[in-house]
Amino acid sequence: MNGEVAISFVVPAYNEEKILPETLAAIATEIAHTPVSAEVIVVNNASTDATAAVAARFPGVVVVDEPEKGLVQARRAGFLNSHGALVANIDADTRITRGWLGRVLEEFAADPKLAALSGPYIYYDTPLHVRALTRAFYGLGYAAYLLNRFVLKKGSMLQGGNFVVRRSALEAIGGFNSDFTFYGEDTDLARRLVAAGGVKFSFRLPALSSGRRLLAEGVMRIGMRYALNYVWVTYFHKPFSGSWLDIRR
Repeated sequence: MNGEVAISFVVPAYNEEKILPETLAAIATEIAHTPVSAEVIVVNNASTDATAAVAARFPGVVVVDEPEKGLVQARRAGFLNSHGALVANIDADTRITRGWLGRVLEEFAADPKLAALSGPYIYYDTPLHVRALTRAFYGLGYAAYLLNRFVLKKGSMLQGGNFVVRRSALEAIGGFNSDFTFYGEDTDLARRLVAAGGVKFSFRLPALSSGRRLLAEGVMRIGMRYALNYVWVTYFHKPFSGSWLDIRR
């Protein structure tokens, strides 16, 4: 990797004082077990709780304030304040798994043309039947990913909150798209990044995430909403859903 920092972790956080410590602890553990220069940036995205103070208590964590509320706006603020050749975008309710960082570095080192890498969520706090349904949705999503990427040549797939992008590739496409705020932002990024290199989705890169949104809104409803946004963004270049609910523990 070029540059002093090999990888930057960017964690957008809106009112996440309760769950953020688990996320940062998992990142710190991976960095400690991997010989790599890394930095961690938490973007305090218009929080009204102690999110910023909680993040600042972690050694080495840089806190960046972004007053404009929105996931894309927070990701962009973190990116602009980062220095790594790779930028890992990890949501505040997500815990990367053991070996995650090593696999990321191996994938990017093996393929200089790889622009972005992503993997699935494992919803650790949901019942077994919910996890079974989400695995089924991932199966359908992966089939759509293969069809769109290799046959139709229409974009690719990233899991928002569990993806890594090469800085040079993101800069080449003009960065994050401010036309998006929440739904469809990952699909839009994947669609545009294919012009800069490969965009790969791998089941070898799982991350643990809270299923609080699935439980609050319903698995089928959320699954349909994500599917519609994936299609709309891939083929019409705009999100199907313009608003979202803030769901916390």
